[in-house]
Amino acid sequence: MGEKKGLRPPSSSRHWFEMSSWPRWWRYNHALRSLCHSSSSPLFVFVALSAVIGLVGLAFFWSFTSSFLGPDPGIAGCRPDGEGSWSIGIYYGKDPFSLSPIEVENLRDRNSSAWPVANPVFTCASVLDAKYPSNFVADPFLFIQDSYLYLFFETKTSTSEQGDIGVARSVDQGATWEYLGIALDEEWHLSYPYVFEYDEQVYMMPEGSKNGDLRLYRATVFPLQWTMVKVLLKRPLVDATLIHHEGFYWIFGSDFSRFGTVKNAELEIWYSNSPLGLWRQHKKNPIYRSDRSLGARNGGRPFIYGGHLYRPGQDCGDTYGRKVRVYRVEKLTTGDYREVEVSLGLEESKKGRYAWNGHRYHHLDAQKLPSGGWIAVMDGDRVPSGDVTRRFLIGCAMVLLLLLVIFVLGFLIGAVNCIVPLSWCMTFSRRNESSWFWARLQFNMKLRRYFAGLNRFASAIRGRVNPGTRTGKLTLCLLVVVSVVLVCTGDQFLLGGNGAEDPYMFRGHFSQFTMLTMTYEARLWNLKLYVKHYSRCASVREIVVVWNRGKPPRLEDFDSAVPVQIRVEPQNSLNNRFKVDHQIKTRAVLQLDDDIMMTCNDIEKGFRVWREHPERIVGFYPRLVDGSPLKYRDERYARKNNGYNIILTGAAFMDTELAFKRYWSDDAKEGRDFVDHQFNCEDLLMNFLIANMSSSRTVEYVHPAWAIDTSKLSGVAISRNTQVHYKLRSDCLLKFSALYGVRALQKWEFGSRADGWDR
Repeated sequence: MGEKKGLRPPSSSRHWFEMSSWPRWWRYNHALRSLCHSSSSPLFVFVALSAVIGLVGLAFFWSFTSSFLGPDPGIAGCRPDGEGSWSIGIYYGKDPFSLSPIEVENLRDRNSSAWPVANPVFTCASVLDAKYPSNFVADPFLFIQDSYLYLFFETKTSTSEQGDIGVARSVDQGATWEYLGIALDEEWHLSYPYVFEYDEQVYMMPEGSKNGDLRLYRATVFPLQWTMVKVLLKRPLVDATLIHHEGFYWIFGSDFSRFGTVKNAELEIWYSNSPLGLWRQHKKNPIYRSDRSLGARNGGRPFIYGGHLYRPGQDCGDTYGRKVRVYRVEKLTTGDYREVEVSLGLEESKKGRYAWNGHRYHHLDAQKLPSGGWIAVMDGDRVPSGDVTRRFLIGCAMVLLLLLVIFVLGFLIGAVNCIVPLSWCMTFSRRNESSWFWARLQFNMKLRRYFAGLNRFASAIRGRVNPGTRTGKLTLCLLVVVSVVLVCTGDQFLLGGNGAEDPYMFRGHFSQFTMLTMTYEARLWNLKLYVKHYSRCASVREIVVVWNRGKPPRLEDFDSAVPVQIRVEPQNSLNNRFKVDHQIKTRAVLQLDDDIMMTCNDIEKGFRVWREHPERIVGFYPRLVDGSPLKYRDERYARKNNGYNIILTGAAFMDTELAFKRYWSDDAKEGRDFVDHQFNCEDLLMNFLIANMSSSRTVEYVHPAWAIDTSKLSGVAISRNTQVHYKLRSDCLLKFSALYGVRALQKWEFGSRADGWDR
C-alpha cells in the first residue's frame, strides 16, 4: 500500500507548480502569514503609537473641531449643502449707494436682549414649517404694501433637494420677520422669485429653467396663492428680470443652453409692449458672452435712481455668486445696449467665514420706501460654492495618507512585514496548453524579477532606518508628527462643518456685543493678539481698549476686522473697567482680559446665555466664596463643592447700562475707593452690587472648551504670587460683605442647564 499523504506545507526546494496541488484555503493562509507577520515587541510599539495618534485626533475634535460645528444641529433642515448655506440680510440708506447693514442702524428695544438686531435677519432656521425644512434661503425679493414688507425667496427643501418659493412678512421695516409659508411649489426647481405689480395685480416671474421655459404667475390670494398666467418664453432662462423703461418692457436673462455659452458669463435681452405680450429678441443678443467676473448674470432687481437705470449683476469669477456688481445702463434700445460699472459703495466684511456674507453675496433688491429712504435685501454665504464636496474630498485624502504613513511606520519598526512572496508571482493552474503556459511563464519571470528587486529595496531601507540609530529615531518621530498632522487635518475637514464658528440665534434673531479690555503699555503684545483673534468672532461689533498707563498704541498697529476704540484714562484705576461709556452702542458688553484666549464658539455660547437673562453676569470663571469670615478660593474648590456664587468679570457678559450705572452709583462709592486703595477686587465689588439688586439669580457660568493665559508667554502676568493675591481678595470679601451683606450670594450648582454648557 502507498504511504498516507498528509497536508504538510511544501518545502522551498519543490517546484513552484507543485503548490497547485494543495488546497486553496491552505495556500491563502500561508500567503497571508507570509505577507504580514509581526513580533511581539514591535507590534506593541506599533499599536501604542497608533492608539496615541487616535487619542490625539479625538482630543483635537473635542477641543477644536467641535468648535466649528453648527450651533443648532437639532434644527430641521440647515444641513450642509453643496450649493452653500445662504441666508438673508437687510440694509438701509438714504440712497441705494449708501447702504448700511441693520446693525449699524442700532435698532433696539430696551426691554429685550434680542436687540440691537444684526444680520442675517432671515435664515434656514427661520423656515419653521415642518413640511418644508430648508437647507438655505436665497434670492430675496421685496414687495412693499402699505406698512408691510413681504419677502419672497428661494428655499431649498432638505427632503426633496428642490427649490420652492417661500414668503415672510415684516411689520417693523425688516427688523423681524414672520414666516408665512410656501407661496409656490412646482414639480421642478424654482428660484429667483421676481415679484412686481402691473395693472393693480401682483405677478411673480420665478426661474424655472429646469422645466425649459419662463412662466408668469398672478396672485389670486396674496401672498400664498398663485395661478399660472402664461408661458412668456419657451427658453430655459436663468435669473430672468423684468423692468419697464422708456416705453418698453424688458426681460434680462441668461440662457445656458445656447451653443457655446460660457456659464454665468452670458446675458440676453427681450422686449415687448406689455409684460403679457409678444416678446422679441434684442438685435445684439447675446449681449455678453465672455468673462464670468463681469456680472453678466443678473444679481437682483434693476432700479432707477437719479434718472438712470441700474442693473445688478453677479461676479462669478472666483466662485459662483462671489459678489454683486452694479452697472449703470447708458443706452437701452431695441437695437443697442451699453452699460458701465459703478461702485455699489457697500463695505465688505473682513471676518471671512465668520461673517454671514463673508465669502460671497450674489443678490440685491434695493427699493425706495414711501418715507423717502431706501431699503435693500441681500443674500450671503460664509463658504464658497461646492465647499461641502471639497472638504469631504480633502478629508478623505488626508485619511488615506494617514493610513499609508501608519503602514510605513509599522514596516520600519518591524511590526508589519509586507514583502510580497515570490511564490505570488507564479501561476497556479492545471492548464497544459504549451503556448499559453509559455506566455504565462515568461510573464511571471518578469514579475519575479520585479518583486525580487522590490524586496531588496525594502530590506535596504529597513537596514538604513534602524529604530536603534539616530537616523531611525528621527525618521520615526517625523512620521509620528506627520501622522498627528494628518489625523487632525482629516478630522477638521470631515467633521468640522463649514470651518466657521457661527453665532447663536435667540428668539429668531442675531445680535452683536462690544468687547472691552483694560490694559497698559507692557501688555501690547497680548493686546495685538487679542484684537486679531476676537475681532473675527461673528457677533463682535467693536473692541474698546481702556488704556490705563503709558503711551497708547495707534489704531494702525492692530489687525482688526471690526472698529477699535482706544479710551485713554487719566488715572490708573481698576474702576475704569466699568466706567459709563456713551460711545458703546450695544447693550451687551463682554469684559475680557487681554491675556485670555478662547474659541469664538465659547464666546458665542456665553453671548447666547446672556441674551436669555440679560440681568445676570454670565461668564467663564466661577468661584465659590463661603466660610465665616468669607474666604476667596479657586475654581477647583467650587467644583469640589458643586456650586458657585461669583463670576469673575474679567471674562463675563453684562448689561452695559444696568451694571455700569450701578457700579458708579453713590451707593458704590466706598467700594470703589477700597478698590483704588487695594488696586484689586473690582470684579468682586461688581458681583456684590449686582447681587444686591435682585433676590433672583444674578450669575451664570458657561464652561469654555479651553482657555490660554497669554501673559505666561509674554511674562507680564499681573498676579504672580497666588497666595498673596488670594489673601488680598479675601480681605476685599470682608470689606464688601460688611458694606453690602452676603445674603444675596446664593450658591448655584454646575450642570443645571439642559444644553450642558455649564458643566
